[in-house]
Amino acid sequence: MSTPWSRPVSTPQRDEEQRLRELGYQPVLARRMGGFGNFAISFSVISILSGCMTLYGFGLDTGGPSVMMWGWAGVGLFVLCVGLALAEVTSAYPTSGALYYMADRLGGRAWGWYTGWLNLLGLLGAIAGIDYGAAQFTGALLNLQWGFEPTPGSTMVIFVCILLLHATLNLFGVRLVSLLNSVSVWWHLAGVAIIVGALAIIPSHHQSPEFVFTEFVNNTGWSNPLYVTAIGLLLAQYTFSGYDASAHLSEETSNASVSAARGIVRAIWVSWVAGFVLLAGLTFAIQDYAGTQKSATGVPPAQILIDALGTSGATAMLLIVITAQLFCGNAEVAAASRMVFAFSRDGALPGSRLWRRVSTRTQTPVLAVWLSVGVACLLALPSLYSETAYGAVTAINVIGITPAYAIPVFLRLRAGDRFEKGPWHLGRWSKPIGWVAVVWVALVTVLFCLPQSSPVTVGSMNYASIALAAVLILATVWWFVARRSYNTPSAYGSAREEAEIAEGIV
Repeated sequence: MSTPWSRPVSTPQRDEEQRLRELGYQPVLARRMGGFGNFAISFSVISILSGCMTLYGFGLDTGGPSVMMWGWAGVGLFVLCVGLALAEVTSAYPTSGALYYMADRLGGRAWGWYTGWLNLLGLLGAIAGIDYGAAQFTGALLNLQWGFEPTPGSTMVIFVCILLLHATLNLFGVRLVSLLNSVSVWWHLAGVAIIVGALAIIPSHHQSPEFVFTEFVNNTGWSNPLYVTAIGLLLAQYTFSGYDASAHLSEETSNASVSAARGIVRAIWVSWVAGFVLLAGLTFAIQDYAGTQKSATGVPPAQILIDALGTSGATAMLLIVITAQLFCGNAEVAAASRMVFAFSRDGALPGSRLWRRVSTRTQTPVLAVWLSVGVACLLALPSLYSETAYGAVTAINVIGITPAYAIPVFLRLRAGDRFEKGPWHLGRWSKPIGWVAVVWVALVTVLFCLPQSSPVTVGSMNYASIALAAVLILATVWWFVARRSYNTPSAYGSAREEAEIAEGIV
């Protein structure tokens, strides 16, 4: 006879691991991340101090202050709709595979396969873009402080050192990653407050509200202001990416069905508000528009800081920005490596048996971490020879990851009442918000592929469309090679699955 106190007690963690088994996977990763840590990783990957600062020069030429400010407000609203719709599907399928697993369950193997490749290449491109951007800002800081002249070669050396740092930090386990991301949240928010506060108090001259919110600047070569405005929206859209990190870390998050969904939504709206404040602070503090665009540092925000705060003040602010970028890159390595692990677990990658292995000591997919930073390094190597290569890397990031956000949402809408909601859902708002999300992603995917400057040459071409075609061709070719090995399990428990999981723990 059993007594009440002898019965197994249901806990949120036990329930989550049972849910993971129902979805087909034996838990092997350490569930040591809380709700705040899960929010923090997406917030860190979005990283307004990385995206806004890195792309600010693009905004100065492509629409200027008015498009930057109003574009940020409008794009943020639509991205929030995408995040809400994606969070609802994440709550139903909280796995490391995230987007591709959702697409597989809702649409079939081919949907999952292509979503996975888009998501994976986007995540790996994001590591390259974030860490190379951090290397550029580090070069600007060294130039400011010691007269160091950044070259493609020296920037690449700094970039490789940053990649090695992020790989090492990720090998210590998810608890350290979670701690660093939690620190990152406060660093970003305090950093924005310090930078904007200094820019508001110290300079004797500020731009007028009319300039900040109505000034239109077009240095693209295109004559149509509507076209230029549409292209200018990409500053915000480029920055608002990577919030699927919360979903990729769901197998390491307590109460993931709720925490991962909330993490996505919170990361977007907090970034939306803080990013608007940052852009406003920078734009009000511009002292010389043309001088900012042609800064000797190669980084227009650095020139704003120099002109407004002096060399010492600018150096201190750049340290804040670079540290935030390092937090961002570290979080992105965590998200990408979990995607590599999950995609390999389902047999989708060459050498899957290697990349799905998990350390028994740290419960971290060690080889997946190294593969992630290794591919990111390869993606950035053309920057040694071409000034447009960094733009191509950014294109790989956004053109891969943004469409992948909409595919699970579209398939969820197509499924209708057959979709089994998780504990976090949108209720009667699910369909209208979902369709807004799908239409918006379709629109910005087209914008990503449009030429951004005229005349269109090899040097000024937008390589996003080529990146998208390359990803789809790669995925199609590998589909015919590996489609028999790729499979997401319907439920965990078969002898074959148990043997494969055991083989993956080292």
